[in-house]
Amino acid sequence: MTRKARATTAPTAPPSPAPGPAPAGPLLSRLEVRNLATIRDLTLELRGGFSAFTGETGAGKSIIVDALGLLLGSRANTDLIRTGEDGLLVTGFWGGEDEYSASRRVTTQGRGTARLDGEVVSVRELQEWAATRLTIHWQHSAVSLLTPANQRALLDRQVGAEVAAYTAAYRAWGEARARLEHLRAGERERARQLDLLTFQVREIEGLAPQPGEEEPLGNELTRLSNLETIAQGAAGALDLLSDGETNAVGLIAEALRALNAGAKYDETSAQLQRDLRDALDAVQAVVGELRDVAEDSAPDPEELARVEGRLTALGKLRAKYGPTLEDVLAFHTSAEAELAELDRDERDAGTLEAEVGRLEGEAVRAGQELDEARRHLAGPLAAGLVAVIRELGMPHARLEFRVTPLPHPGPSGLSDVTLHFTANPGEDLGPLADVASGGELSRVMLAISTVLGAETPAVVFDEVDAGIGGAAALAVADQLGRLASERQVLVVTHLAQIAARADHHYKVEKQVEDGRTVSRVRLLGEDERLEEIARMLSGNTSEAALSHARELLSRGRGRGAANGGRVGVS
Repeated sequence: MTRKARATTAPTAPPSPAPGPAPAGPLLSRLEVRNLATIRDLTLELRGGFSAFTGETGAGKSIIVDALGLLLGSRANTDLIRTGEDGLLVTGFWGGEDEYSASRRVTTQGRGTARLDGEVVSVRELQEWAATRLTIHWQHSAVSLLTPANQRALLDRQVGAEVAAYTAAYRAWGEARARLEHLRAGERERARQLDLLTFQVREIEGLAPQPGEEEPLGNELTRLSNLETIAQGAAGALDLLSDGETNAVGLIAEALRALNAGAKYDETSAQLQRDLRDALDAVQAVVGELRDVAEDSAPDPEELARVEGRLTALGKLRAKYGPTLEDVLAFHTSAEAELAELDRDERDAGTLEAEVGRLEGEAVRAGQELDEARRHLAGPLAAGLVAVIRELGMPHARLEFRVTPLPHPGPSGLSDVTLHFTANPGEDLGPLADVASGGELSRVMLAISTVLGAETPAVVFDEVDAGIGGAAALAVADQLGRLASERQVLVVTHLAQIAARADHHYKVEKQVEDGRTVSRVRLLGEDERLEEIARMLSGNTSEAALSHARELLSRGRGRGAANGGRVGVS
C-alpha cells in the first residue's frame, strides 16, 4: 500500500465535548531513537491503553516526548544531537500488519530530512500526517490558556463550520474594502495618469504613423530639395538629344537616310536601318519625358514643407515612444490597454462601494450565526469541563465561556470569547489569566486536555500533573485512566498515584557507559514496578514504602477494572 493510499485510512474524528469512541487509525507501536541527547540507541515497543514513564529527576523522561515532538514538526534544535555524533534520527511506527512509518533526521549542520514510509517529504507534510495520529500536551502547555485567542479556540473547535463561513465572509469583505480604499487613495494619481495617457494616445493617433514610411519620405525630401539641379540636367540632355544645332535625333535621321540606298541590296544594311529607326523612336520617347521633367521641375515650397513636417513629427514620436515606429505603435497599444483599465477603475469605484456594503452585511450575518453557535455550545462545554475540574481536587470550581460583543467585526467574529473561572465558593468569576494559580491552571489544562484534546488515537502528556498531589493526584489518575479506555495514552509523570494507575509502566534510567552518560527505557515487571512506585512515594524501598506501593497498585487495578480498563502489567 502506498503512503498516499494509507493516509486515507486514518481520518481525524470530529471534536466532542467529552471523550467518545476512539478515532479511527492505528496506534503508535514502536519508537526508535538514535543519538538524541543522552539516548544513544533506543527501540521502544509501545502498547495500547495507559503507559506511564517515570524515573529519577534528570534521567531524561521528557526526551521521549522531545523525540515524538520531532515527528510532529517541532523545531529541530541541533543541541538535541548527542555530543560527538553527526546527527540524530527518530522513527515512529504505527499499526501492526500494515505498518506505517514516519521519521525525522537532523544533522549538526542544521539540515534535516523527513520521511513517510521511506519517501522523502517536507517537514510540513510530516507534521500534517502525524497530527492526525498523535497529540502532545507539553509540560508548560497550561501557559497557552492565558491568551484570549487560545481560549476562544477551545470553543471554536466545536463550531468549525460557522467559523469557516465567517472567515470566508470576513475575508471577502476585507478584500473589497482594501480594493475600494486603494481606488480612493489613488484618485488624484489616476486622474493625472488618465490625462497623460489620453494625450499620448491622441498624439500617436493624430499622426497615424505607418511602419517603414520614413525611408520613402526621406527620398522624396531629397528630390524636392534638388529640383533646380534636376531641371538643369534635363535641359542639358534635351539640348544634346533634340534641341541643339547638332543633336542626336538629327544625326540618327541622317544615318537612316544614308542607309536607304544600300538597304535595297543588302539585308544586313536593311536590318541596321530598322535598328536605327527603333533607336530613334526610343530617343524621341526619352526626349518627351525629359521635356516633362524640365518643364515640371519648378520648386514646390508647400510640398517640401509637408514632407519635412511629417518627417520631423515622426522623429519626435520616435524620440518619445521609440526608438522605431514599430515601438511607437506598440506603446500606443499598451497605453490604450492601460487607459481601459483606468476607466474600469473609475467605474469600479462607483459600484464597489455598494459591493462593500453587501459583503459587510454577509459578514455580519455569518458573525451572528457564529455567535449563536458559540453561545449554544458554551454552556454544555463549560459544564463538561467543570465536572472534570471538580474531580481534580477543586470541588467548588466554576468556569464559563463569556461571549462579549466587539465594537467592530474582527477577524475572529463579532465577539470575543474569554474563559472566566473561580476555584473558591462565594467568589465572583474572573478572567482565567487573572485569578488562577499555577496549580489551578495546570488542572484546568488537564481537564481541557482530556475533554477536548483527544482527537487523535494517541495522546501524550508531559508532566501536566505538575503542582498536583494527594487526592487530586488520584483524581487525575482516574481521569487519565478513563481517557485511556478510548485512546492510547502516554504520560511522563513524577506522581506515584498516576504511575500506579497505568496499564504499562516504563522506567527511564541514566547510566554511565565507557565514560558517557546513556539514558535507557525499559518496561518494568511486577516486582520492579512495585519498587519504582515505592521509590516515587518515599525515595526508598523500605517495607513501609513497599506496603504503601502495594496498596496504591491494588487501588489502581481496582479502578481500572471498574472503568472497563486494563489491569496489571504485561
